[in-house]
Amino acid sequence: MISRRHLIRSVGGLSALGISTAAYGVGVEPELRPRITRYHPTPRQWPADLPLKIAVIADIHACDPWMSLERIEAIVDQANALRPDLIVLLGDYVAGHHYVTRLIPADEWARVLMGLKAPLGVHAVMGNHDYWDDKVVQRAGQGTTVAHRALQAAGIPVYENNVVRLVKDGRSFWLAGLGDQLAYAPAQRYGRARRFGADDLAAALAKVTDDAPVILLAHEPNIAWRVPARVALQLSGHTHGGQIRLFGWSPALPQQYAVQLAYGHFQLKCDVIVSGGLGCSILPVRVGVPPEIVEVTLGRAPVAAVS
Repeated sequence: MISRRHLIRSVGGLSALGISTAAYGVGVEPELRPRITRYHPTPRQWPADLPLKIAVIADIHACDPWMSLERIEAIVDQANALRPDLIVLLGDYVAGHHYVTRLIPADEWARVLMGLKAPLGVHAVMGNHDYWDDKVVQRAGQGTTVAHRALQAAGIPVYENNVVRLVKDGRSFWLAGLGDQLAYAPAQRYGRARRFGADDLAAALAKVTDDAPVILLAHEPNIAWRVPARVALQLSGHTHGGQIRLFGWSPALPQQYAVQLAYGHFQLKCDVIVSGGLGCSILPVRVGVPPEIVEVTLGRAPVAAVS
C-alpha cells in the first residue's frame, strides 16, 4: 500500500524542487483525461487462438472535486469506446482521503458504473479502502461493505474468493475474484477481527472445476508470489504506480512494492499486470503516473485462410 509518511515526504520533496512541479502534481495530473495503456501478454496457459480484450478500471476513489460523477461518466464512456469483451473493476471505489469537498455516496457512483457495457459483462472485486472506510464492517471485524452492496444493487457482480465461468467464441475460461488482502487491518489493531484480510486464494481456485484457463482479479498485487501456474493472468491495482513516480522510482511506496510489482507487466508463475489506476488516496497528488484505463488483449484472432 502507499505509505502516508512516504507520500507526504515525497510531496515535500516536490515542493523543494519547485512550486510549479508541486502545483502540477496536485492540480493538473490527478485530473487529466485517463490515458489508455495497452498490454498484449502471451501467457502459456492461455490459448493463442482465443482472442479476448479486457478493459481494466482500478482505484476510482470517487469524491469531489478530484473524481466527480461527471469524470466517472467520462471514464465509463472511454472504457466502452474500447469495445472490450469484458470489463473488470479492481476495487477502491471510495475516496480514501479527506481532502475533498464532498464524499460521493456509493449508490451514486455505482449508478454511473452501471453504464459500463461489455458482451461478457462487468465484474468487480473490493479494495482495502472500501473496507477501511466502512466503519460498521470495521467495528464488527466482518461483513459486506457498503461499496459491495452498491455494486450488487447496480447489477455488477462482486467476487470475494469466488469464480465465474465465461464463454467466448464457444471456448470457456474462468474469472476468479480474490477477497481484499488488507480488509480488516484497522479492526485487527483493536482486536475486533480474527483475520487480517478477506482473501482465500486456495478456496477461490478450488471452485474452478475444469482445465480452462483462469484470470485472477486481486486488488493488491503482492499475492502474485503465491499464485500458482494454474492461473494465466493476474490483474491488480492498489499501488497507483506509486502515485508519485520519478524516473521509474516510486518514493511513496514501501520497499516491497517499490522494487517489485509496483506498476506494469511482470512474469512470475503467471503473467501479472498492475494498473496505475485513476484516482488518489491519502493525498490528491499524482506525478509521473497519469490516470489510466488499462486494455489487455489475450490471444490473437485466427488468420483467415487464403483461397
